[in-house]
Amino acid sequence: MTRVLIVDDDALLRRSLAFNLEKAGYTASTAASAEDALAQADLNPPDLVLLDIGLPGIDGLDALRRLRQQMPQVPVIFVTARRRELDQVVGLELGADDYVTKPFDVDVLLSRIKAVLRRSVPPPQPREPAPLEVGDVAIDPAAHTVAVDGHLVDLAPREFDLLYALAREAGHVVSMDDLLARVWGAEYAGEPQVVYVHIRWLREKLEDDPARPRRIVTVRGVGYKLVPLSGGGS
Repeated sequence: MTRVLIVDDDALLRRSLAFNLEKAGYTASTAASAEDALAQADLNPPDLVLLDIGLPGIDGLDALRRLRQQMPQVPVIFVTARRRELDQVVGLELGADDYVTKPFDVDVLLSRIKAVLRRSVPPPQPREPAPLEVGDVAIDPAAHTVAVDGHLVDLAPREFDLLYALAREAGHVVSMDDLLARVWGAEYAGEPQVVYVHIRWLREKLEDDPARPRRIVTVRGVGYKLVPLSGGGS
């Protein structure tokens, strides 16, 4: 049975989440602090972690860094009430797989958990997707590498998926809805902010001047397209 570790300093919320997760068929364990969670995970690794940001002692952001060192493959969903940190969390640069904001509907959370667990065990593929070249941008899905003008660029997993989705339609506009469906899944319909943030992160890594992008171009009211440029062309 899938085991979910709930890490939150709110005792009532921990009990409520554990009850609802058990009711939905999961095995739930709880921790009131990051220190307790890390100790539990070391003894009995969970299949997924629900991690609050605003924890006493070690906060959720630092806890995620430690969890990633301890169990790099276990999916983590951030739980946050801090709107000012949402941009950083949505960027998921620390390696979190998803986020939910308080207060949240339990059914929405269960849907996100199912989606993250589904993504964490990708279906077998008969062959690796083909490498793509769009101008001076070279993308190799098998090696999970991206190079711009021959220089490797370090991308987070979701950034890579977004770039590959654009590269498959190079020179053509890909709508916001299509990007959400291809990269994040149907659960994210109507949440364009995740695309905005990831596009910004990509531009900061791929463009010489992110404020005046020439590779990843916005088509207002429609979506985005990846434009081929020659070496040194941005």
